[in-house]
Amino acid sequence: MISSSLRLVPVTPANFDAVCAVRVHPDQEHLVSPVMKSLAEAYVHGDTAWPRAIVDGDQVVGFVMAFMDYPWAKDPQDIRSGLWRLNIAADRQGRGYGRFAVEAVTEEIRRRGGRRVYVTWKPAENSPEPFYLGLGFHRTGEFSDDEPVGVLHLDPTPNPSPDTPSPDTP
Repeated sequence: MISSSLRLVPVTPANFDAVCAVRVHPDQEHLVSPVMKSLAEAYVHGDTAWPRAIVDGDQVVGFVMAFMDYPWAKDPQDIRSGLWRLNIAADRQGRGYGRFAVEAVTEEIRRRGGRRVYVTWKPAENSPEPFYLGLGFHRTGEFSDDEPVGVLHLDPTPNPSPDTPSPDTP
């Protein structure tokens, strides 16, 4: 069971080894890059990559990386944000960590003003497609390389009611 202290945290020198030690099930290794490759990509795509450790209590249970405000290759005017990588440790899967990570990334994109969250997946055995579709993503009909593109449309953040005091109100 996940704890109330579940959170996403930046990858730091203090948690780097634990984050790099995250390994998915062997039958999923063909579906997602190892964390070390993701961190290298985050380094070279520093303007758009948003890598985070998934931590429950004091234990690293996974890794997630989002892309923020990325010009879509097919139309540079089409700026997108979404889920780039999701790695949940093999012995921690099936406990809600993946759902939590996707929801946390979704909230970060919403906080930044995004209205859609994108994801791609490999169409292979043990594909995460059912997981993403179960979270509300829909296929767009597009492909990124050979991977289907999914999108989750976000409802705008509700405006506070006129009776709700603003943070500046004494």
